Amino acid sequence: MMDTRKISIAVCGLLLAGALGAVWWTRDAAPSRAPASPAASAAFGIDRRMLDSARQLAAIAETPAEQDLDRQATRLADHELDQAFATAVREAAAAKPVVVSGPLQQLNARAAQARVRIAADQERITKLGKTAATDDKAAGSLEVAKAQLALDEDELEDAQLDLARQGGDDRARLERAAQEHADAQREPPVVKPVPLGSTATLAAQVIAWLELGDRQNRVEAAQQQATRHVTAVEWEHNSLEAMVDKKPAPAPAADAPPGNPDAGDAAAEEDSTAMVARLRGLSDQRKTLTELDRRIQDSQQLVDTYKSWNTTLETRRRGVLHLLLQSLAMVIGILLVAVALEIAVRHAFRDQQDRHRLHQKRFLASLGIRVAGAVIVLLIVFGPPGQMPTIIGLATAGLTVVLKDFIVGFFGWFVLIGRNGVRIGDWVEINGVSGEVIEIGLFKTVLLEMGTGHPTGRRVSFMNGYAIEGHYFNFSTVGQWLWDEMQVPVPPGSDPYATAQKIREVVEKETESDAQQAEQDWERITKQYGTRAFPAKPAVDLRPGAGGLEIHLRYITRGPQRHEVKSRLFKEIVALLHAA
Repeated sequence: MMDTRKISIAVCGLLLAGALGAVWWTRDAAPSRAPASPAASAAFGIDRRMLDSARQLAAIAETPAEQDLDRQATRLADHELDQAFATAVREAAAAKPVVVSGPLQQLNARAAQARVRIAADQERITKLGKTAATDDKAAGSLEVAKAQLALDEDELEDAQLDLARQGGDDRARLERAAQEHADAQREPPVVKPVPLGSTATLAAQVIAWLELGDRQNRVEAAQQQATRHVTAVEWEHNSLEAMVDKKPAPAPAADAPPGNPDAGDAAAEEDSTAMVARLRGLSDQRKTLTELDRRIQDSQQLVDTYKSWNTTLETRRRGVLHLLLQSLAMVIGILLVAVALEIAVRHAFRDQQDRHRLHQKRFLASLGIRVAGAVIVLLIVFGPPGQMPTIIGLATAGLTVVLKDFIVGFFGWFVLIGRNGVRIGDWVEINGVSGEVIEIGLFKTVLLEMGTGHPTGRRVSFMNGYAIEGHYFNFSTVGQWLWDEMQVPVPPGSDPYATAQKIREVVEKETESDAQQAEQDWERITKQYGTRAFPAKPAVDLRPGAGGLEIHLRYITRGPQRHEVKSRLFKEIVALLHAA
């Protein structure tokens, strides 16, 4: 048995360890407290965790001040994320295309060709637009060029979509993610704040204090997240600024070599193109620096917002702690008052003479004080019950179960005072105890016990439930007849049949008058109910016993004279056996 218990404990321990390990392993997969934005921005290095944290904290923004702080935090985090998207989209547009092969290369070539054709179509439309007003032929060509431009634009859009689906157009994917983010901001998820609940009771105050501590920890976690984000963005800003400051300024255009003016023009045009590209690159980098500055400012303001929120929660938590300490002081005061009252009760009942009464009064008074103190403490801890009908129903059911004997005894009293019940002075037998009824109360019946036909002086009490759930015999009614039994051992060496016959004659002679009277009484009863009459003659049987044969006697007698009749029969039977 011990080995089985050890194996069971070991198996349960392993299962518990496995379950805890699984919980820890899947801790990152726990459901978020607030729905996230549908924008898929993690693939482009855009950190949107601050916005998600701000939205999640909306569930704990209960007071108007906290709701204003949450709206401010969400606005700052959203603005910071918009700046990050703008930077990523511009950098993706300015980035050089990566040389790829296979389907992506074909899609890139197709998109490039479409852009070339679109540029040519736009140039042609511009030229034709100048003469279309005076030349009908040019007007027709203009319409054809516009149709061709629309066709080329559709082809470019299809190529870009195919390229984005294949993962080769980061700019399109970023723009789509930014658009999804903007759409989500136009219809933000509605998060209803979870109310803290009442703080009127000690239990509610403890729960509120712990809940405010949890909320404070969540706000502090969001504040630390924003602080780390400020550090990361500042490092990125400083790195980019140092790189921009080290770049030399663009050089002026070179002069044309002597004797070759065309070469000079080509070189000047090439230098001009490179200069424009470099200037655009520097402009983009300056814009990125500006956006980084804005992101740093938004993140710092977000940190300050969370600090204010944390201060508000700390103030609320101190208020709840004040109420909690007040409730604890009340509980301790009630306990002290209860102890003082118990001491006063002991001194008040100290001078009484009856030690038993003194102990009883002390116990009842102490019990009353303790019950009253416990009730008051429970009201302070849990407050008055809210579901009063349910509590009353449960209390009634519990009292019904506990007081079942008293309830049955009360209804049994109505049975006992009825026509076929008992009266004071009746001689009855209840649960094997015989005696005279001396008291019939609402809940109990008291007998003066009768031993062998004589009072013993003992008072025996019975709950009146015996009248419903048990049985009793009343020997004080009309007739008062009962069958009594005796066992007489057959003396060794004597004829058992002759002895039994002689004893039968003795019993019949002794109980003849009672048997006749009983038959007459029973005959009246059987006629009243239409049943068959039955005899009252004594019965004598021979039965084997432990020391030989035994003679079993069964005879009719009156209940009150049962012991007297049995004594006379014993006397005559002993005389008969002695003479034999």
